[in-house]
Amino acid sequence: MTAVSPSARPPRPPRTLVQKLAPIVLGFESIVVFLAGLTVFGLKSLPAGIPQWWGIVGGAVVGLACIAVAGMITKPWAITAGWILQVVIALAAILVPAILLVVVVFGGMWGYATIMGARLDARRPDGPTTETQTESE
Repeated sequence: MTAVSPSARPPRPPRTLVQKLAPIVLGFESIVVFLAGLTVFGLKSLPAGIPQWWGIVGGAVVGLACIAVAGMITKPWAITAGWILQVVIALAAILVPAILLVVVVFGGMWGYATIMGARLDARRPDGPTTETQTESE
């Protein structure tokens, strides 16, 4: 026998397409951003007077920020924070121009996940649906 505990949480609402796609993009981007930080360190791209190990620290911090935002994607501010992270990563291209490739690829995927995902979510009919649901005539 299983008893229902009075402190049981209600089921969480279904996630939108944006809430499903955006964390995937940020999760993979976090790995690439950390590797970009290693690249900044290895190429000694930081200006004179700044220790080169800050490249690794910067890549790790931005990578962890990507993971943190991905984990909190259901919060209303998370999409905006994701866009801010995209801008921060784009600014890193000042140090290593090859990071522009990362910006184009992951920025494009982030834009697609957030903009097109929201459009597709808006088209979705209201109410619960299942994959086996058929249209009624």
